[in-house]
Amino acid sequence: MDAQAKVNRTLLGTAGIVLLGGGLLVLAAGFDAYRRWDLAPPGGWPLTSPHQVLLARADRIAWSGQGWWWWPAVIAALAVAALLALWWLIAQVRRHRPGPIAVGGASPAEGVRMRHRALSDALATDAGRLPGVRKARARMAGSAPHPEGRIDLTLAPDSAPAQVLDDLHDGPVERARRSAGWEHLPTRTRLHVARRGPHRVE
Repeated sequence: MDAQAKVNRTLLGTAGIVLLGGGLLVLAAGFDAYRRWDLAPPGGWPLTSPHQVLLARADRIAWSGQGWWWWPAVIAALAVAALLALWWLIAQVRRHRPGPIAVGGASPAEGVRMRHRALSDALATDAGRLPGVRKARARMAGSAPHPEGRIDLTLAPDSAPAQVLDDLHDGPVERARRSAGWEHLPTRTRLHVARRGPHRVE
């Protein structure tokens, strides 16, 4: 597991625990669980019965006396927090792919920058020429520091899958790795076998 995944899981776990704990405390007050089951609420928690509110009238008056700028500032801060949370959620669910790849130079300014789609197409074309392969599709996933190849191969019915995988690793995958200048290119390959066509009997 990389550092980004660890940070994401830690943040998700922390946020989940906080929201779950707060929700359970509010539900306990709403169902009057503290009185019915003789439970002790956390110290300083304002909601202990269904008739109480989170902010008492005195607290609301105290906050409203901060000045005309107070509530606009609070609303703006909440809006920014909501936008940041939405941006973070979108960043988690979208597919990550390697960025442009520098080819032919020590830095992007010295060489040519190739898009990941071009490398995916070249890998699929190269894999489709292997013996026993009828159709190949490929795409690059992961991030620039940790790229991954995803390949789907449709094999001929009389092909040898083990030999095809060896040829794929030693040929197209290795050439793609060298052309991009990566030290490693982990690849996930899915194999499908084409159906045999009907035999004509005379």
